[in-house]
This record gives sequence, structure tokens and C-alpha cells, in this order.
Amino acid sequence: MAQQMGNQPLIVLSEDSQRTSGEDAQSMNITAGKAVAESVRTTLGPKGMDKMLVDSSGEVVVTNDGVTILKEMDIEHPAANMIVEVAETQETEVGDGTTTSVVVSGELLSEAETLLEQDIHATTLAQGYRQAAEKAKELLDDAAIDVSADDTETLEKIAATAMTGKGAENAKGVLSDLVVRAVQSVADDNDVDTDNVKVEKVTGGAIENSELIEGVIVDKERVSENMPYAVEDANIALVDDGLEVQETEIDTEVNVTDPDQLQNFLDQEEEQLKEMVDALKDAGANVVFADSGIDDMAQHYLAKEGILAVRRAKSNDFTRLSRATGATPVSNVNDIEAADLGAAGSVAQKDIGGDERIFVEDVEEAKSVTLILRGGTEHVVDEVERAIEDSLGVVRVTLEDGQVMPGGGAPETELAMQLRDFADSVGGREQLAVEAFADALEVIPRTLAENAGHDPIDSLVDLRSQHDGGDTEAGLDAYNGDVIDMESEGIVEPLRVKTQAIESATEAATMILRIDDVIAAGDLAGGQVGDDDGDDGPAGGPGGMGGGMGGMGGMGGMGGAM
Repeated sequence: MAQQMGNQPLIVLSEDSQRTSGEDAQSMNITAGKAVAESVRTTLGPKGMDKMLVDSSGEVVVTNDGVTILKEMDIEHPAANMIVEVAETQETEVGDGTTTSVVVSGELLSEAETLLEQDIHATTLAQGYRQAAEKAKELLDDAAIDVSADDTETLEKIAATAMTGKGAENAKGVLSDLVVRAVQSVADDNDVDTDNVKVEKVTGGAIENSELIEGVIVDKERVSENMPYAVEDANIALVDDGLEVQETEIDTEVNVTDPDQLQNFLDQEEEQLKEMVDALKDAGANVVFADSGIDDMAQHYLAKEGILAVRRAKSNDFTRLSRATGATPVSNVNDIEAADLGAAGSVAQKDIGGDERIFVEDVEEAKSVTLILRGGTEHVVDEVERAIEDSLGVVRVTLEDGQVMPGGGAPETELAMQLRDFADSVGGREQLAVEAFADALEVIPRTLAENAGHDPIDSLVDLRSQHDGGDTEAGLDAYNGDVIDMESEGIVEPLRVKTQAIESATEAATMILRIDDVIAAGDLAGGQVGDDDGDDGPAGGPGGMGGGMGGMGGMGGMGGAM
């Protein structure tokens, strides 16, 4: 790119840089966004299909989870990656609804494309979309159904809805019960940290054999064969250090002139280790978890006292053990007191899936629990884990917010109808954008019908008719194509699934629409646009951008293939 100044051309961009401007840039970005949405659209709903993703080394992932599909796919186009971020935000904030958010993003871009062709300005579109999104969130808040933290039945329905259409669906009755019990166990009032629910995958058995352990499973073995396999009525000490002789901080040299002096040193070390074990015994501990090493001599004394010990436990295991048993970690074992110990009905080393692990269970009011997931193959267990993570997320946000919505496309149909009424009160060309937003939301019920093999037009007409008649909770039964009351059928999901999906989809779509120039940048904030080794053009720039733009064609192909 060059500008003429007098007789001398002024070079602004290097000759081999790439730039796409105006309508071409908008069209390219919209196409990329739509291709991403199209690639996951067939996974939506109870009859959505799965994707098999194979990487260059032959690793296989079979999943129905939108964010997993998009993360595993090799997407290069920068605008397409902005849509992937929508799914990642949805996953972080809620746990479920990732496919919904991406499909809505793609449809907002598709509707915008039609209006851009009619010379509606992108900024006008963005403004109208934002107004529609704000109104949609208001309408959703007004229509939300309150649910209490102890309403186990509703929480189980929410967990089951999140699993529907995934590999865990056949056992959703068992699994939703486990998920709700797990989340209720770790809840601190209305604050829930699902990191306190540890998920252990075991290949072998059926999904229905999954179970909830009221306590913690530590992926370690006892340090000595002479220690007991199991301890009943365990008093647990958490030592935030090792049971070893402390080395001096500076290098020291000691000259020993006769064997007695050396023996004194060894006796002194042994005495130190014995004092550590005596301190644990005097405090009443019969199980010890250390986050560092345990000396061989200390192991001998521990085994002699009948104490089960585990070394090099992970820091997150310490956190879970502390929450589950009530133990307080101590940094100096000689300072331990009975009040620092935690309690568990049983601590035992058991075989699970061919691995020996330490089970800390039978804990009263455990604030940290473990879900053991089973399945016939590794791929099945992995997909069950993804379904469980989604379910844990939706139950968590329901406990935090206390509000739910009917599923099955009911809220989207109702929003579309009410937003069309709202559009009449919006002045100027933004009115067209609000109407386009309403049309875009109907992609959800339409896709549910398509994926279930029903006629999308007939289904949408039936849904609109019911909502016109005042039935705001009418949604699509994907199994037989009927329009039914979603709440009475138990198909409910958290309010935040819908509000977050609309919010992030709108933000991503408006950001993409406002781009009218795509330039192969040089070194953006110290990072490279191109590949990791930066060998694809000056400063890793133009070549990388070209790869990105070229990648859009592949992305479109991927969308078509999927």
C-alpha cells in the first residue's frame, strides 16, 4: 500500500502485506462466523448428533459438547476464533449452552448480512442488536421461575436436561441424582465451588455403576507395606511438609575424626524422626498425609505405631481433605495438636480400575466429595465426564441464582414474539435490527426440529400459535414433534444459560460486524499472528494472516462436512 506525496510514493504497508477492506472484509468475517456455527449446529438438542475429531497423531475425541468440538478443531480464521471465544465464555460462566450461544451468534451474523446488503449501516445494526439483547434479558428476568436450594426434584430435572442428547443420557436418572447430591454437599450457603467435587474416571463397568463418595480419593498409595491397609475411625493429620531430617540452608562441612562421632550424628537424626512420629502419636493421629517426602526411618516408626501414611500428596488434595475432614494443615509436625486433626469413618487403600488409591470416606457433612464415573470404554467415560461437568455447572448456577427457565425452544419463541412487538417502539433503522434479532433467536427451535427429523416450518408455526395463545412455556418435544408444556415435562434449565448465551453472542456478533478492514498486522503486543516459529513472513505477520484468511475456506469446508 502506498500514498503519493509530491513525486515520492510514501510506503505505509510493506508490499507483501495483505489487506481486505470494506464489504469484502465484512463478508469474509460473516462467512467465517457462520461456518463455525454450522459446524456445531447438528449437535444441538436431545437428538443432536456427535462429532468425531481426529488429530494428527491419531488421537480420537467423540463428543456432543459444543465447546469441546470447537477447541479441538483447528480453526485459523481470526473472526472464527472470536465465535469460539463465545463458547468458551459460556462454558466458564455456566457450563452448558455452549452450542446454543454459538448457533445464535452465527444466526445474528446471517441476519445481519441480509440487512447489510440493503445498505443498513453496521453501526446501526450493532446498536439495534444491543437494544434487542437488553430487552431480551429484561423479558427473561420477568419470566424466570424461582427455585429454592433444597428443591432436589427440580435440581435433578435441571441436571438431567443438561445431560440429554449426550452419551450419559441413558443413565441420566442415576447421574443427575449423584450430581445434585454432590453440589448440595459442597455448597456454602448460595456459594458453590464445583472444584470441590472431584471427578474420577474409571474404565470398566456400566455408566449406571457410577457412585458418589462422601469424601476424597487420593491418587496415592501408603508409603510402606508394613502399614495397615485400612483404618477405621481415622484421625487425620495433614503435614504441610515432609517427615525428614531438615537440611541446613547453607552448605556445611563437618570433619569426623572417629566412628563414635559419626554414630552420634546418625543417632541424633534418628531421634529427630522418632520425635516427629511421637508428636503425631501423642496428638492421636492414625493417618498422615504429607506434601513432601517421608524418611525410611520415619516410615519404620510410623508402621510400628500402626499409622497409615501417604507422601507427596498434591496441594489440591490437601485442600479437599481439609474441607472434607475438618483437618488443619500444619507446617511443623512437632507443633501438631489434637485440635488440628480431621475425622473420617474410614481411610483405606483400595483397587479401582486397576490402580491402588487411598479412599477417605464416611465423613459427616463432607464439604468435598468425589464422583466416580464408570463406562465401557475410555471414550465413553470421557464423554460422560463432559456431560457431568455441564450438569455440575447448571446445578451450581441454579443454586447461586435460584431462577430457571423452560427449555425446548420455549423461551426463544416467546422472546422472538415479544421482541417483534418491542421493535414497533424502536425508532429509525434500528427497528429492522431488532426484528432481525427476533428472527435469529428462532434458529434454536428450528434447529431442534431439524435435528430431530421434524419439519422445522410446521414446528415453528405450531410453537408460535401456542405462544400467541398465551402458553409461554410451550416448547418442542424432539421425540415426537409435539408442542408441549416444558415445565410440566420437567425440561428446565437455569436462567443464566439463556442470558449469558444472548449476551456473549450479541457482543461477538456486533464486534465482527463493526470490522471493515482486515490487515496483516506485524507483531501484535509482542505476540505473533502467524505460526509459533514465526517463519511465515516478516515479524510472523502477513504469512500468518494469509494462513488465517486461507483457513476460512477450510473452515467453510469443515462446516459443510459437519
